[in-house]
Amino acid sequence: MLAWLAELSPHFGPLNLFRYITFRTGGAVFTALFFVFFFGPRIIAALRLKQGKGQPIRLDGPASHLLTKKGTPTMGGLMILSGLIVSTLLWANLRNHYVWIVLLVMTGFGMIGFYDDYLKVTRQTHAGFSGRLRLALEACIALLACFLMTHFGTAHTTSISFPAVNGYIADLGLFFVVFGAFVIVAAGNAVNLTDGLDGLAIVPVMIAAGTFGIISYLAGNAIFSTYLGINFVIGAGELAVVCGALIGAGLGFLWFNAPPAQIFMGDTGSLALGGLLGTIAVAAKHEMVLVIVGGLFVLEAVSVIVQVASFKLTGKRVFKMAPIHHHFEQLGWSESQVVVRFWIIAFVLALIGLSTLKLR
Repeated sequence: MLAWLAELSPHFGPLNLFRYITFRTGGAVFTALFFVFFFGPRIIAALRLKQGKGQPIRLDGPASHLLTKKGTPTMGGLMILSGLIVSTLLWANLRNHYVWIVLLVMTGFGMIGFYDDYLKVTRQTHAGFSGRLRLALEACIALLACFLMTHFGTAHTTSISFPAVNGYIADLGLFFVVFGAFVIVAAGNAVNLTDGLDGLAIVPVMIAAGTFGIISYLAGNAIFSTYLGINFVIGAGELAVVCGALIGAGLGFLWFNAPPAQIFMGDTGSLALGGLLGTIAVAAKHEMVLVIVGGLFVLEAVSVIVQVASFKLTGKRVFKMAPIHHHFEQLGWSESQVVVRFWIIAFVLALIGLSTLKLR
């Protein structure tokens, strides 16, 4: 919204700052941060009042969770999403179609997660609504988003690229819509599976957002993209503002989610933020880099798939408990050890992902 002020710069020079994505990204970070700081306590109090017993805890999970986490309110994703949306609408260029597509996916996935959290809280059960129905709804939203990208996009919108390879390697045509939707849905559910310990999901999400903020900015800049040998995507640079808003909202949420957590983000937040990251990766044409940068989320998802497949096929479990962060808890790691060490892994993977920009 504030981007239009740049049009008044001939009359007042300092307004030219609003022309720069970097300036507006910084503004988005601080706006989202202070929004969550200011409204966070009020949202937590309202959710605690409405939810009563809070989020139900898995009975088959670590015993310590039943004692320390029982009664903690969930749906804290509402704090993150509200701060992110307000900040994005304020600082992003609303003429950019990528901004609206990302907000569409984030809001849609957030609504699915909210309904799932609502059922868990009201029924006091760890199970929400049908997994197949949830995946179907996510797929519909993701397919619509990818269709809109191909409709409003420019050349090579339906093409894919790989790290360390110059240019695009294949044009998927209409199949790109399916491929992109798979990336978005997979990212949403991978982040959802990671959200199991205080602060475990939100910091890697912020690290990934910072990484893709840089990637989006570079991909959307003709000079930088040419220098680095990455594909130029017109309009992708504006997604850096969205990533900045996510980082600010995430920092504000972490203030309240740090151990011992006052609130959990719930499926409301994890599904929405994962879907947002997946959509940005697809829009910036760095879908494969998301596998590296979001490697921690991939590991969590794969651990669940392997555990379920192994148990169904052989009757034996590969891990003591899945997702894999619970496996390490069962091995004797404290919650803080698991969380901080997983943060370190996420940071290292982000650096590896960024290094691929120059390996061409």
